[in-house]
Amino acid sequence: MKKTPARKTAAKKTTAAAKKTTAAAKKATAAKKAPAEKATAKKATAKKTATAKQATPEKKTTTKKSAAKKTAAKAPAKKAPAKKSPALKKATVAPQKATAAVKGVPPAQTIVEKTPTGESRTALVRRARRINRELAEVYPYAHPELDFTNPFQLLVATVLSAQTTDLRVNQTTPALFAKYPTPEDLAAANPEEVEEILRPCGFFRAKTKSVIGLSRALAEDFGGEVPGRLEDLVKLPGVGRKTAFVVLGNAFGRPGITVDTHFQRLVRRWKWTEETDPDKIEAAVGALFPKSDWTDLSHHVIWHGRRICHARKPACGACPIAPLCPAYGEGETDPEKAKKLLKYEKGGFPGQRLNPPQAYLDAGGIPAPPLGAGS
Repeated sequence: MKKTPARKTAAKKTTAAAKKTTAAAKKATAAKKAPAEKATAKKATAKKTATAKQATPEKKTTTKKSAAKKTAAKAPAKKAPAKKSPALKKATVAPQKATAAVKGVPPAQTIVEKTPTGESRTALVRRARRINRELAEVYPYAHPELDFTNPFQLLVATVLSAQTTDLRVNQTTPALFAKYPTPEDLAAANPEEVEEILRPCGFFRAKTKSVIGLSRALAEDFGGEVPGRLEDLVKLPGVGRKTAFVVLGNAFGRPGITVDTHFQRLVRRWKWTEETDPDKIEAAVGALFPKSDWTDLSHHVIWHGRRICHARKPACGACPIAPLCPAYGEGETDPEKAKKLLKYEKGGFPGQRLNPPQAYLDAGGIPAPPLGAGS
C-alpha cells in the first residue's frame, strides 16, 4: 500500500522528533556525566599533585645525597676541625709569697738555680770536678790527719780537735788512750785526771765533759761500740755532723763531707757556693759530686787549705789549680815567694801525724814530733 504525502510528512516529523528526543536525552546524559567526570578528573589531578609533592622532597633528598657522594668521591676528604687547645701560658717565676699563708706551715720557697760566678750549672759541675781531680794528683796520699787505730779513738780525737790543731791532738791522745783504752774505762774516769791530760788541747774542761759523756753513752746505749749511723752519732755529747762524717767516712767507709774551717774557706773562694752555714755548704757542694767522692773530696780540699791556700796569704804562685781558681791573685803570685809560704810536706816540714800512713812517708812526708819534742 502506497504511503500518502501526509503520512510521509508525519513520519518524517515523528522521526525528527524522535531524533531530537534522543539527542536531548544524549545531551542530558552527557550533561550529567560531565560534572562527574570533571570531579573524577579533579580528584585524580589532586592525587597526582599530592603524590608529586611527596615524591619531590624524596627525590630532592636522594638527588642531594647522590650529589654529596659524587662530591665526596671527587673532592679530597676534609679533616675534621681539630679542637683548639688552650694556649700555653709562659712559665713565670713565682714570687716569694706565691702561696697563701697557713698557720704553723712555713711559706713555700722559690728555688732559682744560679751559680756564684754566673756560669751555667753544667760548667760549675765540670770545673768543680776537675779541681778535685787535680787535687787528687797533688795529694794522692791524703788521709785524716788524726792518729787512731779504731773508731772509738777517731771519735774522741775528732771531738778534741775543735778549736785546736790536729797536731796538738795527736800529741795528746797517746797518753789518754794508754790510760783509758775503751769507752767503759773513759766513762769511769776521774774528770780531774782527764782534764790534766787534755790541758794542752785547750778548752780542756768542756772537752773532758764531752769525751766522758760520749764514752758513758757508748757503754750504756751501744754496748761499748761506736754506732755506724749518722742519726746515732749526732746524739752523742760533743758530736755534730762534721765529727760524725769524719768517723763514718774514715772508720766505716761511708761517704760524707767534712765541712771544717778550711773546707768552708776554699769552696767559697772557688765559687762553688756562697753559703756560709756549714749544713747548707754541705748540701750545695754535695750536689756537685757523686756521693762516692765525698770523703776523698773532703781530704783533698782540707789538705790544700792547710798547705797552699792559706786564709791570710794563699800561695797563688805555687798553686797547681791556679788556672781554675776564680780567686787567683788574692795571695802571692810570684812563684819563688809563693814557695816560701808552703807548709808541711809541700814545704819540707813535718806533718801532723805521729804515725802517718806509709803512702805519706813514701811521698816524702815527715812524721810529727811527740809532745814536748817541738812543734
